[in-house]
Amino acid sequence: MNGTRAIPSFSLMRVLHAAVALVLATFVAACGQGQQQAGAPPPPAVTVATPTKRTVFDFDEYVGRFAAVDSVEVRARVSGYLDGVHFKDGQMVKQGDLLFTIDKRPFQNAVDQARANLATAKSNLSYAEADLNRGRELVGQRTITEQIFEQRSQAFRNAQASVSGAEAALHNAELDLEWTELRAPINGHIGDRRVSQGNLVTGGSGTTTLLATIVSTDPIYFEFTFDEASYLRYERLAKNGRDVASRDADVKVALKLIDEPDYEHDGHMDFVNNVIDSGTGTIRARAVFANPNGVFTPGMFGRIRVPASPPYEALLVPQAAIGTEQTRKFVYVVGADNTVSERFVTLGQATNDNLQVVKAGLGPDDRIIVNGLLRARPGAKVTPQQEGAQPPAAPANAPPKPSAKNESSAKTQAKD
Repeated sequence: MNGTRAIPSFSLMRVLHAAVALVLATFVAACGQGQQQAGAPPPPAVTVATPTKRTVFDFDEYVGRFAAVDSVEVRARVSGYLDGVHFKDGQMVKQGDLLFTIDKRPFQNAVDQARANLATAKSNLSYAEADLNRGRELVGQRTITEQIFEQRSQAFRNAQASVSGAEAALHNAELDLEWTELRAPINGHIGDRRVSQGNLVTGGSGTTTLLATIVSTDPIYFEFTFDEASYLRYERLAKNGRDVASRDADVKVALKLIDEPDYEHDGHMDFVNNVIDSGTGTIRARAVFANPNGVFTPGMFGRIRVPASPPYEALLVPQAAIGTEQTRKFVYVVGADNTVSERFVTLGQATNDNLQVVKAGLGPDDRIIVNGLLRARPGAKVTPQQEGAQPPAAPANAPPKPSAKNESSAKTQAKD
């Protein structure tokens, strides 16, 4: 033995355990101090707003077609050869514009003959009148008998009737001559000609020749149908003094075409039929719209919006704030302690500015989350920011946001 004393193995293990415990305690203390310095993360920030108050009304939407207020088929009233066409297919025409001309020569001859017959009848009337006057003097002198005088009186009356008949025949011949010129009976849009120049057209009271069709364009009707339940609802509201789509009310309506996103055209109700179709269970209605530019065309489809309730004050929220849980709709409401709660609501109809009417489930002072729904959970706290307000300033003791260079350096150190 050289005098060196050996250390027991269990003493060496106790020393190592003590060293390890000291290192762990130092590391935990450092981590706790770092957490105290960094602080807990704040609740997520969301944007909140109170519901908007606005006077609105409920409405129903229907699909229908445009129809002309006036539609006229231009047909010949006398028979003859078509002598001229005085319009272009599809043009706009005014009342009184010349459209077609039928050969006038035979009708002019009939007028001339009727005038000659009238002149003959008037001549006979003058002779009969003079003969009657002479007979009146002679019968007073007992030169002629009463019978002869009555015969002269009868001849005078027959001459008067002949004149009346000749005048009527002349008027009829002149009317036929006038009907050789077919003029537009209304202002409107004329279609294409159905008969070309030179063809024989048939007029009169029997089967006549259709020459063209004219439809008025301004104003224009919009015809649609709605079901019996809607009809009853409208009528009962009208009976209570609330004018909606009843037959007695000049109700304002709006319309859009198939390529338009919004209801841009204003009109009013004009007619509701007096019977319900037993086959379809619907009733026909009609509205009137101005059409100064001629965009609306008879037969064109459109969509009409009809008021279904009197105006009332409602709460509206942005459509983006509304969530869906199966068939129910909800919004997130932030309480006084900034805790989120889920509120189920009953919705009305949407407006043109992306707002939704809320009929039940929401109060006028409730703060609803309009932005940041994915960051909110029922029962959790949030940091609400009023819609339109400036973002809150950073706390004075908050650590500065690292720059891109420092952030890159930190990432490199973490890798090392």
